[in-house]
Amino acid sequence: MNAHLERIQHGYTAGVRRIVADVVKSFRRIPLSANQVTAVGFALNVVAAVLIYERVWVAAGAAFLLGSILDVFDGAIARSRGSAGPRGAFIDSVVDRVSEVVVLGAIALVLARDGETVALAAVFAALGFSLLTSYVRAKAEALGLDGTHGMLARAERVVLLSAALILAPLGVLPYLMMLLALLSAITVAQRARHVLKQLP
Repeated sequence: MNAHLERIQHGYTAGVRRIVADVVKSFRRIPLSANQVTAVGFALNVVAAVLIYERVWVAAGAAFLLGSILDVFDGAIARSRGSAGPRGAFIDSVVDRVSEVVVLGAIALVLARDGETVALAAVFAALGFSLLTSYVRAKAEALGLDGTHGMLARAERVVLLSAALILAPLGVLPYLMMLLALLSAITVAQRARHVLKQLP
């Protein structure tokens, strides 16, 4: 069963990368470097955080989704132009983590203002497990192992968080933050187990 799920996930990841690569071909003439695209994506995430704090939910969700999409394309743009390297990958990874901190921090402020104690704790848990998800992958790759296993990678977190923001006027934000925390915790456990299985 686990092997079957791993094949599905591998196929899904490979398919997404192929789609991104195809789309990027039409963006090669854009006069922006991959790092500049990263900067624009980060700026949109900061805008999203401000809109979250002001409770402009749909616009916040749109800004966050667009900024996160740019975070996906920056690496693909660098590879398509032959300029990919460790410096850009490092900058991209760090900026991605800072973006998550900024957006989830803004959600935490809103929930704290509303007295949503349980949901606020869930946001902190989601943030912690999100950072741990990235840490486990980085540590695994430093050991020469595969650390990409797990149900809630960056792309899935973006989809869930975007939906949470857009649907926030319906009062579902606290519950979706709890779901995000739960799935993030499961992902850390899945990745850690996958890495341990590769170790002698």
